[in-house]
Amino acid sequence: MTASQAKPARLMTGRVSARRAGPLHGAAAAPGDKSISHRSLILGALSPGETRISGLLEADDVLRTAAAMRGLGAGVERDGPHGQAVWRVSGAPWQSPEKALYLGNSGTGVRLIMGAVAGARIAATFEGDISLRGRPMGRVLEPLRMMGAEATDRDGRLPVRLEANGGLKAVKVKLATPSAQVKSAILLAALGAEGVTRVHEPELCRDHTERMLEAFGVALSMEPEGAGGRYIEIAGGQTLKSCDVVVPGDPSSAAFPIAAALIIPNSDVTIKGVLVNPLRAGLYETLREMGADISFENTRVENGEPVADIRARHSVLRGVEVPASRAPSMIDEYPILAVLASHAHGETMMTGLEELRVKESDRIACVEAGLAANGGDVASGPDWLRVRGQGKPLNGGAMVKTHHDHRIAMSFLVAGLASGKPVEIDDASMIATSFPDFFDLMAALGADIVAG
Repeated sequence: MTASQAKPARLMTGRVSARRAGPLHGAAAAPGDKSISHRSLILGALSPGETRISGLLEADDVLRTAAAMRGLGAGVERDGPHGQAVWRVSGAPWQSPEKALYLGNSGTGVRLIMGAVAGARIAATFEGDISLRGRPMGRVLEPLRMMGAEATDRDGRLPVRLEANGGLKAVKVKLATPSAQVKSAILLAALGAEGVTRVHEPELCRDHTERMLEAFGVALSMEPEGAGGRYIEIAGGQTLKSCDVVVPGDPSSAAFPIAAALIIPNSDVTIKGVLVNPLRAGLYETLREMGADISFENTRVENGEPVADIRARHSVLRGVEVPASRAPSMIDEYPILAVLASHAHGETMMTGLEELRVKESDRIACVEAGLAANGGDVASGPDWLRVRGQGKPLNGGAMVKTHHDHRIAMSFLVAGLASGKPVEIDDASMIATSFPDFFDLMAALGADIVAG
């Protein structure tokens, strides 16, 4: 069986519940990687000529970025049916938009576009939904101000008015925390700065921006630093060159059907075309340490990124200690890891998680509340989460408050597929921000997820 993507996705809103069914079987294509989708639109809009993007994630967050690129003066058009569409981006000199750029719930979109707007030496106002308005923007605004941009904000939060009409100067910046969004904003701003910007990355985080900048013809230099860091240098004034982009499958989204296969007896699932960049594969490294039957098949390189088909079969898992150094490579996967840990034999300890407190929700608090309500043994601290698994499924039977967080919603629906009683979430609408095909894909593999 292959999950079909030939028709528009079936979306669910409001309360949704998942209940135990038979084993999951089959193959499905992973949805396009969200991080790379955002970057391909932004760099295409900055590049003279036409950039053709296939495999773009057509989720709410990415569509907000596409709309923002139109608002800044680029041409963005979509051709072809759902699942086979090609997006054509015609780059143009960016202009200060009359209306605010509304990014909905997209933290990646808003932070990267702030850097690109500064580099384009224009002015723009940024807005978002109630969740995005609560997320910190100061970590991006501070280095942009160092470079010469002026920003008016609400105590480091949206709405933000950013102006760089006076030009930017190159800076030397050390990242205070491992954040690909902050690093990317600085690199995009540096394209329009005078001189050479040097970014010190003490701990490696996602490198999609660096890889894609090089694909678009930008020269970067990178040198190792210490045990696991590096320096990145980029000269301002470089002109990007349009190119074709094939977006690989998102490993964070692929984690949900893979996790379901691991905890539902007799399941055997393959998710095709998944990005396996080492800086995004921390979850899969952890799952193998837990004893998961996971294999990377048909490995290849596409557009400079490693890709594989990931096969997962039902497994007996054991608790492990996840090192804090691994957090940057799996920061979005801790909610689903916690669900898996609740099924494992023994304790799983996760540390270095302070970033989870300022995601779409306080993910540590949401995971703890959801697991506890459904019979899990869980505790937390400011930057850690501990789950004691009993080697069996959760009891289930409770409703989980998602706090408008798509990853919390999908994680607990996966939990419900193996639990003794169904697990319900209070609202499924936000799943469309990252994984609009979630319900269709899971149903095609055999999952029982219903509205109400």
